[in-house]
Amino acid sequence: MIVDTHCHLDDMRYKDDLTEVLRSAKESGVEKFIIPGADPETLERAVEISETYEHVYFAVGVHPYDARSYDKHYLKQFVTHPKCVAIGECGLDYYRLPETQEEIEVEKELQKEVFIDQILWAKALQKPLIVHIRESSSDCLELLEKYAGDKGGVLHCYNADESLLKLADRHFYYGIGGVLTFKNAKKLINVYPKIPLKRLLIETDAPYLTPHPHRGERNEPAYTALIAEKMAELSSLKREEIAVLTTQNAQRLFGI
Repeated sequence: MIVDTHCHLDDMRYKDDLTEVLRSAKESGVEKFIIPGADPETLERAVEISETYEHVYFAVGVHPYDARSYDKHYLKQFVTHPKCVAIGECGLDYYRLPETQEEIEVEKELQKEVFIDQILWAKALQKPLIVHIRESSSDCLELLEKYAGDKGGVLHCYNADESLLKLADRHFYYGIGGVLTFKNAKKLINVYPKIPLKRLLIETDAPYLTPHPHRGERNEPAYTALIAEKMAELSSLKREEIAVLTTQNAQRLFGI
């Protein structure tokens, strides 16, 4: 069994064939799915999907790009739902910043403020975090070390920054997705063997980051099989052992 720990099934690109997408995934060995809470506008759809399909779960949170739309009062109504397993995806993303230095500082401070609030919220609720980190490793590491509780979480689409590996001792896991199959993923390929086996998770980030050889197509949870194969290729484990290991890790972290 494989758990896709990060798939945006609430994306409109699955509107017309979600049942078929899930059926195809199950035929490929994917038994459970987690929809991260990235966009508040699609959160209700994520909840509806989790209520419709037995093995689909969701998280509640706001992506750093949507920090200005963070409405904790609105989000609170969903965190007690029995299918809510985490807070996030939340974090810091410095890839697209404003032009002036003053605007950059304002944007960074806003993202940090919203991220810290979600970290503390997860800590209070004793739920794991789903963390988005892009060109912001140093600041994310500092905030997680300062504010995160012992429940830990997952570094979504782990960016191969070795400084983040120290978070493994604080119950943080590392989400490995289609990027591992890319020809230009040399940094991640080199760092991958250094990640503790007990901290590995599989994710697709579907419909994004489609693994080779399907790059350019819509990503789907079924493609976790390709990720597992690449993970096995880079380790001493067989694909089936990777599936078992990462499933056990996902069950331990998310309680599913």
